[in-house]
Amino acid sequence: MKTLNILILAIIFSFKIQAQTTVVTSTVSVKGNCDDCKERIENAADIKGVKNSNWDKDKKVLTVTFDSKKVTLTQIEEAIAKAGHATATKTADAKAYKKLPECCQYEQGACKETK
Repeated sequence: MKTLNILILAIIFSFKIQAQTTVVTSTVSVKGNCDDCKERIENAADIKGVKNSNWDKDKKVLTVTFDSKKVTLTQIEEAIAKAGHATATKTADAKAYKKLPECCQYEQGACKETK
């Protein structure tokens, strides 16, 4: 009987743990050109609840892993837009965009990196 009770509790506990999993990995298109953009985009995405982010310069895609109980993908995109980079659903802050280095002003096309 004791073994059965322990088994039942273990099953209930495992279901509870699965239900509490809120870590999500998503991708979002983010405009940018170079390694400086990559650093800025990933730093902007590093807000409370974000576990990891990686922007692919060639694909222009950010892969972000976050706790959906603490932050939403929309909030992450808003943080990136405030840093001057447009996302799939958010327009870049105009003042922040104008402050970007010339190479990072993606609306002008690709930059010629000297790195």
